[in-house]
Amino acid sequence: MRKKMILSKKIAIAALSAVLSLGLSSPAWAETVMEKVARTGVLTAGVQTDFIPLSYVNDQDELVGYSIDILNQIKAQLAKDLGREITLELVPISIGDRIPKVLSRDVDIVCEDVTFTWNRDRYVDFSVSYGVTGTRLLVKKGSNLGTPESLVNRQIGVLENGSSESTIQVVQPQAKIVRFKTIGEGIAALEQGKIDAFGSDGVLLEGARQTLPNRDALEVVPNLPYAREGIACIVPENNSAFLDRVNFAIVKLMQGYVMGDKESVAIVDQWFGKDGVITIDNDLIKNYFQGVINSREQIKLN
Repeated sequence: MRKKMILSKKIAIAALSAVLSLGLSSPAWAETVMEKVARTGVLTAGVQTDFIPLSYVNDQDELVGYSIDILNQIKAQLAKDLGREITLELVPISIGDRIPKVLSRDVDIVCEDVTFTWNRDRYVDFSVSYGVTGTRLLVKKGSNLGTPESLVNRQIGVLENGSSESTIQVVQPQAKIVRFKTIGEGIAALEQGKIDAFGSDGVLLEGARQTLPNRDALEVVPNLPYAREGIACIVPENNSAFLDRVNFAIVKLMQGYVMGDKESVAIVDQWFGKDGVITIDNDLIKNYFQGVINSREQIKLN
């Protein structure tokens, strides 16, 4: 508990320092995101390039993924509401830059593996969750790792500035944390035997595993994540009009999927359907989406 409090305090101090370092003299601060998009016709989004299947560079050197599709739904909603064409500008950022880039207004929005915490919510606003995941481990098959007891004195890799580190420290305080800048670096260290496991978002781990030539030699454990977390978008605070459009676009896609709208189903299934990058039971997706819809309001599809 003490470690978790210290970690939260460090994050809070870092985020506050970022805010103070920005200053308030820039003209951008006097303009809301909606005003900026209406003026420029550009929605700027920060994205990761190796978060399979959320946002990553495919074999055609294109940025694709579930989160990219979410951003395109948001762009379409903005274009409809503002009555003008909107361009989606994708800006590659590191995992540690997600909140600072939103705070500095270098990007208008980040939609990917951003999990809600009360501390993060002090500095940015979160959309409704468009997916749920949780911290799991990528290990070599037959490692017998996964239970909290099995992680004692084990070298567990995690992403810098990610939420998995604190989760693993709570699950097993005696685990030895090794930080990496990218998922690729962590997986390489696992394959080379430098660490015993790599901990991250279970969806990202399974997505990354599917791309490896030796994927059958690796597995994601345990069956259920150590902690369940929602995946959402983050936007600058005090931009309720923009956040409203973001939430509307997300819930509309979810409702379309639940009701069998072909376009909505195709968007989700290409990432999580039976022939998707990762296969997730259709009923699980529908039940989750319906729960989010129930917390808002049913949308009349056009």
